[in-house]
Amino acid sequence: MTTERKKVMFISSIGGHLTQLLQLSPLFEEYDYHIVTEKSEITLKMKDQYNMSYLVYGARNYPLRYLYKFTYNILKSLALFLKIKPEVIVTTGAHTSVPMCYIAKLFKRKVVFIESFAKSKSQTLSGKIVYPIADLFIVQWESMLEFYPDAIYGGSIY
Repeated sequence: MTTERKKVMFISSIGGHLTQLLQLSPLFEEYDYHIVTEKSEITLKMKDQYNMSYLVYGARNYPLRYLYKFTYNILKSLALFLKIKPEVIVTTGAHTSVPMCYIAKLFKRKVVFIESFAKSKSQTLSGKIVYPIADLFIVQWESMLEFYPDAIYGGSIY
């Protein structure tokens, strides 16, 4: 009798957040995994190597355009969640991942948030927003426990 592997969605924005997320790739073999990130020339090429889906890229420096894209990404996140049906969401942030974390909580799924390695003295906006609902919140610097007292210090994922 075979047992089904747990469905885990790994989600992050592109750039450093995705680089950190991909450091967790040894875990991909242990789970029925799916990666969600923003669509770009680079991430489209990654689809040959990883099981991936895409959201639209939205920089916050254009507020009206960002609001439209963020709203679209919320709806697309819901559609991806319903299609993939993950049991756990693992994220390294940033804004792209926040709606998916809240969608997961609405469906009583687990959320694991790994605060950015780049932050050792202040919180990220996505960390502040997801911290109250995360089932497991991991920081990569001991100094971050001051901002997230219920977090776990996990050390660097690099």
